[in-house]
Amino acid sequence: MSKPFKLGLIVAVISVAIDQIFKINMVEFMAGHPYGIEVTSFFRLVMVWNSGVSFGMFSGGEQTRLFLIAISTVISLILLVWLYRSDRKFLSTGIGLVLGGAVGNIIDRIHYGRVADFFDFDLYFMRWPAFNIADIAIVCGVAILLVDSLFFDEKSTKNEA
Repeated sequence: MSKPFKLGLIVAVISVAIDQIFKINMVEFMAGHPYGIEVTSFFRLVMVWNSGVSFGMFSGGEQTRLFLIAISTVISLILLVWLYRSDRKFLSTGIGLVLGGAVGNIIDRIHYGRVADFFDFDLYFMRWPAFNIADIAIVCGVAILLVDSLFFDEKSTKNEA
């Protein structure tokens, strides 16, 4: 096993663990706060169940849930293969974050039948849909993948020469 692969796996496992520990505690805690908790004027902790994908799109019943579990699992397996082939720690960290976030949300769909979201930002110019730690891991991982692709990927540096 290469060092970048091990690093990516560690990042993925830590991401899943943090996400799931937080969700287990928050689902129980938020049961006592059905209207949410205002933390600041623009941030609240809420309990939102998302049976769809981003922004609640494609919400549906049992068939949709099974389809989303299957698609997420296939994507996770592709990410695992990509991680195995990765030879850079930065790239592996990004893949590990995306993988960990995806697995965290798969666990939710299997365990709860939908994904638990808690963070609700209402900025003056826009309201962002509620999200969770797995979503944060995915977004951070994708940002790392973009930076890696733009600045550290051998293909992108060869094109400049």
